Amino acid sequence: MDFVSHALWGGIAFGRRTRKIFITATGISLLPDVLTEGLFAVLLVLNIGGMPGWGEGHPDITAYPLWAQNFYNFTHSLVVFTLAFFLIWVFVRKSVWVVGAWGLHILIDIPTHSIELFPTPFLWPLSDFKIDGVGWHNPIVFAANALLLLGAYSFWLGRKNRNKDSPRRKKSVKSESAEDAR
Repeated sequence: MDFVSHALWGGIAFGRRTRKIFITATGISLLPDVLTEGLFAVLLVLNIGGMPGWGEGHPDITAYPLWAQNFYNFTHSLVVFTLAFFLIWVFVRKSVWVVGAWGLHILIDIPTHSIELFPTPFLWPLSDFKIDGVGWHNPIVFAANALLLLGAYSFWLGRKNRNKDSPRRKKSVKSESAEDAR
């Protein structure tokens, strides 16, 4: 999936409670691509690390050095995500659901990446199995994604505005204000 869509899906799925959580969720959903393709681009520009040149179009993941391929595998693995999620849960002693934006990124990439363009190694390191999906740049996939995002955000923002204007919400806010004044 494209960079912007990952951010928007992460935000709507895991960041609806507050602005801070929304920004955190969008950031987490971008991390797998920022840490791989972003790093790849920086190294390419700086001519460091044996990165292949970008000719026409997007390079094949197999053209990257082995360390870069493994980093991509690491950031796009549901196995690694699941382990990290539970380690964070144990360390923090509660579930940190916003981290789920990373897992959502991987789940979205599985059907929207073809074998030719960064197939998602979602079972790495247990298996090299990858699904030959329909690329996110396919007009049908791109349009469906845009419409689903538009619908999800319209629903969320509409519901948020209805809740803000509802009589029950106004009554609740007034009673909270009265309690705060005491």
